[in-house]
Amino acid sequence: MSIEDNYNIGFVAGLALREKQIQQVYRPIIAVHKWFARRPGTLFRGLILSEFGQGPIEYSYYQGHAFEGKRVADCFMGGGTPLLEANRVGCNVIGTDINPMATWVVREEIDALDMHAYKVASDQLQTYLASKLGHLYKTRCPITGRADADLKYGLWVKTGSCTNCSREFDLFQGHLVADDTRHTAYVIACHRCGDLHEVGDPKTPGTCHCGAELRVDGNVKRNKATCSHCGHVNTAPFRSNGPPVHRLFAIEYFNPELKGRPGRLFKKPDDEDLARIAEARSAFERLRPCHVPDDPIPVGDETGRLLRWGYSKFNELFNSRQLLALETAAGWIAKVKDPRIKRALATNYSDLIRYQNMLCRYDTMALKSLDIFSIHGFPASYVQCESNFLGIRNASGTPVGSGGWVNITEKYAKAKHFCTAPFEVVFTGKKKTALPILGEWIGEINPEQPDAHARLVDIRCGSSTELELEAASLDAVLTDPPYFGMVQYGELMHFLYIWLRKLMGPDFIGLEAESTKHVDELTGNATEGRGIEQFAEGLASVYARMANALKPGAPLAFTYHHNKQEAYLAAGMAILDAGLICTASLPCPAEMGGSIHISGTGSSIVDTVFICRRGAPVPKRWVFENSAQLVAIMGVELAQLRGAGLKPSAGDVRCIAFGHLTRMAIANLRVAWNAAMPTPDKLAMIRAAMDEIATLDDVRAGLEKLDIKPPAAAVHPAK
Repeated sequence: MSIEDNYNIGFVAGLALREKQIQQVYRPIIAVHKWFARRPGTLFRGLILSEFGQGPIEYSYYQGHAFEGKRVADCFMGGGTPLLEANRVGCNVIGTDINPMATWVVREEIDALDMHAYKVASDQLQTYLASKLGHLYKTRCPITGRADADLKYGLWVKTGSCTNCSREFDLFQGHLVADDTRHTAYVIACHRCGDLHEVGDPKTPGTCHCGAELRVDGNVKRNKATCSHCGHVNTAPFRSNGPPVHRLFAIEYFNPELKGRPGRLFKKPDDEDLARIAEARSAFERLRPCHVPDDPIPVGDETGRLLRWGYSKFNELFNSRQLLALETAAGWIAKVKDPRIKRALATNYSDLIRYQNMLCRYDTMALKSLDIFSIHGFPASYVQCESNFLGIRNASGTPVGSGGWVNITEKYAKAKHFCTAPFEVVFTGKKKTALPILGEWIGEINPEQPDAHARLVDIRCGSSTELELEAASLDAVLTDPPYFGMVQYGELMHFLYIWLRKLMGPDFIGLEAESTKHVDELTGNATEGRGIEQFAEGLASVYARMANALKPGAPLAFTYHHNKQEAYLAAGMAILDAGLICTASLPCPAEMGGSIHISGTGSSIVDTVFICRRGAPVPKRWVFENSAQLVAIMGVELAQLRGAGLKPSAGDVRCIAFGHLTRMAIANLRVAWNAAMPTPDKLAMIRAAMDEIATLDDVRAGLEKLDIKPPAAAVHPAK
């Protein structure tokens, strides 16, 4: 039995869809530290149990498993999801990634931790931060007069310098602070005096007490900005030199005295708020910071946006209050004696930085801070959000808001608890329950079960193109490779890595590299001159090494999706060069449709899971020769996905079709394939082989004529 026999598309898709809606509920382990584009843990659990377990996945999924002695590798480790799922069910695992931040994150996820000692240390640091910085995050409530209400979020607007009158003016694309989705009204800032107003209809917002007509539209449109003082229309950039300047213009705050009051609490900053900012600036200027990096921002596909805004160093992406708080926290962590606890707190510190910078934005609908990596880039915008560094708890101890120390450490504690007490979320109707999976755990050892069988965990930092593994030593390779140029992992993680390295020291194990950027990173990158050919050759080199290390008949399974056919040509070339055959291409939801980088773009949320083996035949039910036969296969799969709750988009259909066409092109080319051919010729051959079977237009036309009926409900043994 194998994945091809035991895997159930509809069953796993249903699990993956629910997980991706709120992944930290289903897989708390991911909250150890941010990583990009994590695939569903439920998907990889489904693949592992389908390959190593007995019988259909829908019957074995909620049982405990211990596949002792099985050896699984991930050659593009990233955040570690395949390794975590394999390790959890007893497998020995080997993981590698060229990015040192990836190896740090996965080690933190897997390594055992004394949770009592961690809680004591994190609470002590919280107390220390409150004593040193707490007063800087207070504000006066204009409703009750309470002087020590908590600043929840501070909203800052960029300012420009008018080329006509030389005065500073605000750069607002819009004056809407909040809408009425989670608040009782719309909140609009007056463009003249800055006062905040709650209005019922933003189309007719009324008049401010200063006499100005309230408006939602701002003074910035595309690359033009009208000066609020003289009316001159300025052209971007709106500052002649140096990084952007910001002005605090609104605050969302928390006052426990107003617990029963509906909606949120907003205010215009008062003189006390501005004095706190000045105090923080003065305090930081008096310091000789030891832990604030002054690294220059390198040229890159993503960092180029920052350079165009006038930033030149990473420390310019923070305001003085944030820099003061980060230096204060780092100074305390640096003195921690226990190396494991210090690593844990340093990980929290690194993860916190993605919320403690002046690239974070405020979600006017959800009314929360969006961390810097809410999209897979550096989102420099006109309005930025500053979160309370310490974080806030209500009377019951529950964190309020996001982006503070208490938020990060609470999520981290839940993540590490999941290691020793993993569970799966099951549904009975609309009710969901966490079902403990007894006998499973994550790590090399289980600190709560000293007699449990130890697993081998081998985590390496380096290029998988140079990975040396013993021939025929692996029972499976499970991985989620880069999808050509969709995420610039090296450029983005460098933003956090420089802070972590500054705190822990360059001699700390795992932090020897100066940067997370690497010339051999396997992503398309225009700045580095890495195109589709380099990507295909790198992927092929890695897969060839993995294929040699696989036991006879063992699978190399990887997730993949892209909007363009050329990216699939690279995947096909890698499989063929490795001497493998693609026995299955299985669709599975792997992204959240509401994600900021997905929503409204027409991109797919469905991955193709390519199952590759050496010398294995393609099951007859998945063989096709033309568009009509492909449409029949896809019709069944789309019905299964719809039955799981997915509404397939045009992007999903495109990616599923490309996955199947890649699989059959491989089958048709493998006998005569010559890996020594030039890469452009190989890519052209695969494209021709795909197009000869069917074009995307053929598939779309065929599906329009097909009446797809949802399948019977998947078996759910937990009910």
